Amino acid sequence: MATKVVDLVYWRSLTRTGVVFTGLVVVLASMFQLSAITVLSHLLLGLMCLTFSLRLYYKLLELVHWNPDEDTVAVVESVVLHIAFALTELKRLIFIDSVVDSFKFVVFLYLLTYVGGATNGLTLVIAGVINAFSVPLLYRKQQVRIRRLSRSIRTSTKRIKNTRPRQSNELEKMMKKKMMMSLFSHTRNLMSVA
Repeated sequence: MATKVVDLVYWRSLTRTGVVFTGLVVVLASMFQLSAITVLSHLLLGLMCLTFSLRLYYKLLELVHWNPDEDTVAVVESVVLHIAFALTELKRLIFIDSVVDSFKFVVFLYLLTYVGGATNGLTLVIAGVINAFSVPLLYRKQQVRIRRLSRSIRTSTKRIKNTRPRQSNELEKMMKKKMMMSLFSHTRNLMSVA
């Protein structure tokens, strides 16, 4: 299943990726015009029409004594396992099974309130979908330039980290010298008054 997602993201099958990408963007853009409840109900109605027709098809095939292949059963089992894992993980986080993980989840949700206040969530989802379909392809085509740039940034960062201790040592010596001079002059002033 992961290889199919990678194939979609890297545009290996143009027609399949085009259909998925266009469908996602159209559904998300339609949510700007219609309420989320309306879009959800229409999606679920479409899904019910599809599942009803598939169920009818399989019932007809059962009458003819045909069994579904093992691949279909394996895919359904995989989807059910992923959904069950996600629900179990959410239950674990919400009911504080692990304090540290639940605290991380709370911090994540709190940060999401700031993101939600600054932007529309739907805009972020559309931007995420567009990035998911364009960034991997861009990286693959511009891999040499991106690696050269990241190498340059890494060397600059190392250079800055290496010069910082020297500068802080020099600053520390200068501060000690100033403090000693100030202490010395203060002591001399006290001695002259007495």
